[in-house]
Amino acid sequence: MENYRTEEEQVEALKRWWKENGRGTIIGVVLALGLGFGWQTWQKNAQISVENASNLYQQMLIALSTEDAQGAIQGRELAEQLKEEHRGTSYALFAALHLARLAVNENQPEQAESELRWVLGMAGEGDDIYQVANLRLARVLASQGNTDQALELLSTGSNEYLASYAIARGDVLLQLGREDEALVAYESAVASLDAGAPVPQTLQQKLQYLTARQAVNDAEAG
Repeated sequence: MENYRTEEEQVEALKRWWKENGRGTIIGVVLALGLGFGWQTWQKNAQISVENASNLYQQMLIALSTEDAQGAIQGRELAEQLKEEHRGTSYALFAALHLARLAVNENQPEQAESELRWVLGMAGEGDDIYQVANLRLARVLASQGNTDQALELLSTGSNEYLASYAIARGDVLLQLGREDEALVAYESAVASLDAGAPVPQTLQQKLQYLTARQAVNDAEAG
């Protein structure tokens, strides 16, 4: 009888516990399962989305590489599709960079500027693609005569892009006829190169030209 009472008490205790906690436990289990399945579904959908974006990007590159009118049209359409359906992904950002390059080649700086500003709005400031888009935007602005804006964009750059930014800054200063400042920028670019890295030939030529000009100016001034 004592065993029965004990078992009966255990059953009653279990009933009380269930009444007090059972509903919450079920909800917790359901939520946990739901979150687990939801996470798996999200991962699967994200993977599918990445694969679709990758396929579209490859199709875009193939279309643009044909170098004919139809290929260019198809490539642009695929790039716009990437920007619309996969915005924020690296594929969409690179697609916009391609559209900007095409616009520059076709002498459409306003369109190039629009594409590059779209990239800057979507990418993080510390990202490589942000640094590249910012550099290209500065060159586009300089080509339109907006040299002050260009120099402002080129005033900073991450360590990996110090040389590229310095070269672009030198080009803008040279465009403005500020040869002494341009020479300083080019020298800064050389100093920013990794140890042992070769100096680009175009940079060497600019340095030689400006150094010779400076020597002539100094001689005339003397």
